[in-house]
Amino acid sequence: MNNQQLMLALEMLELDIDISQNARAMIQAIQEQRRDRRQRRWWTRDWLLRRPIHGQYEALMSEMYAEDPSAYRNFVRVDPLMFQELLHMVTPKINKRNTWYRKSIDPGLRLAITLRYLATGDSYHTLMYGFRVAHNTICGIVREVCEAIVSVYSEDVLLTPTEPEQWKAIAEQFEAKWQFPHTLGALDGKHVPIRCQKNGGLLYYNYKGYHSIVLMALVDADYKFRWVNIGAQGGFSDAQIWNQSDLKQAIERGLMGLPTATPFPSDDKPIGYYIIADDAFGMRTWLMKPFSRRGLSYDERIFNYRLSRSRRVVENAFGILANRFRCLLSVMNQEPETVHVIVSAWVCLHNIMRMRYPGDQNLLLDQEDERHQVIPGAWRDGVNMDDLQITRGGNMDTFDAKQQRLYIKHYLNSPVGSVPWQDKMI
Repeated sequence: MNNQQLMLALEMLELDIDISQNARAMIQAIQEQRRDRRQRRWWTRDWLLRRPIHGQYEALMSEMYAEDPSAYRNFVRVDPLMFQELLHMVTPKINKRNTWYRKSIDPGLRLAITLRYLATGDSYHTLMYGFRVAHNTICGIVREVCEAIVSVYSEDVLLTPTEPEQWKAIAEQFEAKWQFPHTLGALDGKHVPIRCQKNGGLLYYNYKGYHSIVLMALVDADYKFRWVNIGAQGGFSDAQIWNQSDLKQAIERGLMGLPTATPFPSDDKPIGYYIIADDAFGMRTWLMKPFSRRGLSYDERIFNYRLSRSRRVVENAFGILANRFRCLLSVMNQEPETVHVIVSAWVCLHNIMRMRYPGDQNLLLDQEDERHQVIPGAWRDGVNMDDLQITRGGNMDTFDAKQQRLYIKHYLNSPVGSVPWQDKMI
């Protein structure tokens, strides 16, 4: 080996030594940093461990269940029997195993925390002091329980009809209760307030001046949600969301199984079945809306009264939802994906109540006296959800839809289609 090769070998050896020394120095610095890191003060706080004695679920709710069912119902916004049904159904999905160092949180407590959050919209920190469960644990519990409710119930209680007979059953119910024939449901949308999203810009900023996502729904004559669209950005209008919805596209493609046109009672001209909505939507033969409010004739005012009377079901459904679950009226601090899950759970719970426990909601509904004057429901007494923005232009009514609306107007003003009290309502 010549001198040049020897010098090169020595330089490489010194470089390896420097690298190894630097590596050891870095490892030592990391170890010291870990040792200097602030130690966790508590694995869990002592007062949280006294949950079985003083927690709201274990103490307060047990007392109310035994002594005061109405207070229990007010606390979690569901009947005690419904709470037990929910607990039975979702336990397999939310039950956790105990470990050698920690007991799992009882499924009943998980459900109670979630329902109390939905009922009040209280912060997770506020719920922590009542239920004695850490706020970061509650954060995961609420989403997990809502996902379980949606998973267990959505296929049973949130069914969109796809067969003609199913749609006809809804239409018959509308005609019997609200005297508006061939109606397949009432359509509307509301804002659900959320916090401003990081780097979200104006995507969720609505015309009311806050950030939101949109809940759009089709409601039947018994105030049940039959179809929902959740999660559209709050800056969009009713028509924009509806025009991009899966239901509208499926109807236009003939995939929803709408019934074929049939005559109205005591009439001979076949008329198609339709959804009813407000002036925000473009009118089609399968979607009817009121006449413009300017320069209305007497017959047009009668038509608007009859349609609006039937469309009150969707306003009442949203009102009941907001009155029962006050979380809808507060600003939700979760990510939009989590808000979507929570809103889906609200809808499922609402439909369960309408189908199995309707007495809990009937007092909240609008009523009519013997003269068919509206008696406002209790849901109107408080703050309610905001409507969506109505945009003009680019959402044209079709000619066939206008002709069909004229025919329905004539029918509702005829001796066979009128109701005895309608002349007194305008």
